[in-house]
Amino acid sequence: MAQTVILHLVNEDPVLAEVEKMPELGDTNVQVLYPRRVDGKPVHYLSDSATMVIFPMHRISSIEIVGEERAEEGEITFYRE
Repeated sequence: MAQTVILHLVNEDPVLAEVEKMPELGDTNVQVLYPRRVDGKPVHYLSDSATMVIFPMHRISSIEIVGEERAEEGEITFYRE
């Protein structure tokens, strides 16, 4: 079962995607499916036909796990105070 995550990349906008399995300790990369920006638009540095991307771990600053309710509603927002 795929889990929806938000990848926070170094010096890039966050990427919303699905992962089949969460990365383990010692993994050097993360394989994601259907990458897109958090607002649903395509990621500018990926081709439009890309359905799977492998990101190296050294480019990821954090991985945010999105709850299933919020992923289904499509309500993913960021708030800055």
